[in-house]
Amino acid sequence: MANMEHLALLQQGAVKWLEWRKKNIQIKPDLSEADLSEANFRGANLVAVNLRRADLSKTKLIAANLTQANLSAANLNKSELIDANLQQVELVDAQLREAQLAGADLSYANLIGADLKGADVRRVDLSHANLIATELRKANLREADLSAADLRRANFSYANLMAANLNHANLSHANLHEAELIGAHLYMAELVQVNLTEAHLTGAYLFGANLSGANLFKADFRWTNLSKANFTGADLSQANFTGANLSKANFTGAMLNEVDFTGANLSKANF
Repeated sequence: MANMEHLALLQQGAVKWLEWRKKNIQIKPDLSEADLSEANFRGANLVAVNLRRADLSKTKLIAANLTQANLSAANLNKSELIDANLQQVELVDAQLREAQLAGADLSYANLIGADLKGADVRRVDLSHANLIATELRKANLREADLSAADLRRANFSYANLMAANLNHANLSHANLHEAELIGAHLYMAELVQVNLTEAHLTGAYLFGANLSGANLFKADFRWTNLSKANFTGADLSQANFTGANLSKANFTGAMLNEVDFTGANLSKANF
């Protein structure tokens, strides 16, 4: 439960809250389970605040500083977190459906099991973040930075990941069915047993990516750089590799039924 004194101070307005925080730097405010829905905390100092299970639905947190805050199991559905600082926050099992996070910094954040279905995550920094089993169906992650992020078992089906940075990310067992990855960067990414069925990766960069055991049925890899990629045991049935760079790629044990290699560079590829 929230500390009633802390909650009362917050409700007195931004000036009072900021003054109190400056005078009590050592105190970590407790606003857990508080109903803060539809409030306006634009630019607020919420560093290290305990907001566990708080209701922040439809709340304005534009440019707010939530560094190291605990938002686990919080309701942030349809909240506005544009340009917010969410570095190292705890968002385990948090609800962020249709939330607006464009330009926010979520680097090193923990989002295990969080629900971001339909969220606006454009240009967000999620580098080194933990998104294991996170729900991102139909989310807009265009130009987001997911480099070195842990995305195992995450659901990106129908998501927009165009021009996103997924270099060194771990997407093993993730679901990217019909995801848009046009122009995305997946250098040395781990894609073991990933579901990329009917996904669009035209012009993407997957140099050295590990796609062993992946399901790539009807995936579109036209003009993609897949040099030194590992397709061991993958299902490439009806995949389109027109004009792709597959030099030194490993296709050992892969299913290649009706694959289109028109104009592809297969020099030194291993079949």
